[in-house]
Amino acid sequence: MILTQCASCAAELPRLARQCSRCKTRYCGPACQKQHWEGGGHDKRCKKIRKGGGAEQYHADQKYAEATTVAAEACADDTKGQTCYICTEAVHRHTKEGLVRGCACHTTEGFVHVSCLAEQAKILVAEGEENNLDMEPRWAQWHTFGLCEQDYHGVVFCALGWACWKTYVGRPEEDRARGLAMSALGNGLFDADHHEAALSVYNSRLSLMRRLGTSKFSMLVLQGNLASTYYAMGYHEKAFLVRQDLYSAHLKLFGEEDINTLGEVVNYTASLVCLKRYEEAKSLMRKMMPVARRVLGESHEFTLKMRWQYAEVLYKNASATLDDLREAVATLNELTRTARRVLGSSHPVAMVITSGLRDARAALRAREAPPN
Repeated sequence: MILTQCASCAAELPRLARQCSRCKTRYCGPACQKQHWEGGGHDKRCKKIRKGGGAEQYHADQKYAEATTVAAEACADDTKGQTCYICTEAVHRHTKEGLVRGCACHTTEGFVHVSCLAEQAKILVAEGEENNLDMEPRWAQWHTFGLCEQDYHGVVFCALGWACWKTYVGRPEEDRARGLAMSALGNGLFDADHHEAALSVYNSRLSLMRRLGTSKFSMLVLQGNLASTYYAMGYHEKAFLVRQDLYSAHLKLFGEEDINTLGEVVNYTASLVCLKRYEEAKSLMRKMMPVARRVLGESHEFTLKMRWQYAEVLYKNASATLDDLREAVATLNELTRTARRVLGSSHPVAMVITSGLRDARAALRAREAPPN
């Protein structure tokens, strides 16, 4: 269950919480259930929630509608005058939603409705399940745009996360697609900076995985998501300890040239930088950047992130030399051009590299300025 709080008092719920026998809305006890029915308006909504598929489905449908509206509004300037590449309409004829653009496409093919993307992903996954096909590329449609092969981000990713969850929430707990949908929702919430909500979803997923059993890799992925959320919420020491263990586990399980390990290097380095452990971060980057460039190529997102982190270490370190600062500026200049070309100027990675370039230039100017 994603609804982890009492509908009346918002207290955290145990797994086997009391629930409305009709619509499955959950409560921490009979007193809250009675209060919600008599004074909280549940007597008027219960039938509507039951007809909507029960509390969890009803909640997912509502949150999806809200998230889709937010995403369309956020993309309004970019999508003005455009049409959906799937249904060819500007405003969806059934849902009345506007267009979004949450990928790296540089053409009109990047304009689309969230509901069109969701329907496309739903069909592909259903075909895969029915015909016992490889599910990985089909499931990727829930988070990656097939035409430009870049992940969605921000509020668009969040809307797709809710779309994914509302599609599979009605399945049994042990169903694989339902579990993946829970992770997709957590990732979408995290990417839209809804970190407390993401943490709640990840913890629910962790509880489910421990109860049902799962692969070591799946558990590593989830632990990584939790570490990222701790970091985003300011729990930096806690995030670092998890990242340290995850990096060691990835090296042992996959080796240093595996893409999963290289992704974890990026995350581990971020924790080192946050704690100002610059020399450790620099040493790790010098070791792993050549590996990423050889295995993934110069334009891969992980390669770009590693090189940006290396430059960040150079200009943020209080003991940086003038040559260090110049190297950081030169590196970020090159990365800015590459990231904008490959990912698009509005992509989060391109934006953070551009911001880093401004900071590095400021640090260099301050060092080059003659003393008063």
